[in-house]
Amino acid sequence: MSQSVPTVADLMRAAETSAVHLELRDSYGITRESEALRAWRETGTRNVDPESDHWRSWVELIQESTSRGVAVRRARVVSEPVSEYIQYEHAGTSVIVEAGEQVRWLSRRLTSSLALPGNDFWLFDGQLVRFNHFTGEGASAEPEYTEDPAVAALCTAAFEAVWERATPHAGYTV
Repeated sequence: MSQSVPTVADLMRAAETSAVHLELRDSYGITRESEALRAWRETGTRNVDPESDHWRSWVELIQESTSRGVAVRRARVVSEPVSEYIQYEHAGTSVIVEAGEQVRWLSRRLTSSLALPGNDFWLFDGQLVRFNHFTGEGASAEPEYTEDPAVAALCTAAFEAVWERATPHAGYTV
């Protein structure tokens, strides 16, 4: 299944107007983040060098996309008080914001009246949805891709409802 699912980078490069990302988990167990997370736990500081190996490819992708006029927005729904992982994420978010991604945070308590999909997703140009699936421990699992208009409409409505209620990154503290 995963071979037929386009990568986020490929979908971002093809996007014409928008790329939005809704994150719903309080913890992720992404293998490529394990070293950075370990270092943050030990030092309390996060690598925020956009030229570093950890950030470079994402920063370049965001800059290239926004320079073409693609609005890139990310909304994170989080439990409060926030988890250790969310503290780690928050500590590095300035890098993607400076690259051109808009990020907002919303307390899970403020989502009870919202209809939200069960999984994190990327939505491109309001039409293409890439669901990110995770194991119970937060490791990446096989993604899912759809162009179903009803699913895209659900994801659009969910993202915009979260975005409207959420706090911009500069105003959100953990």
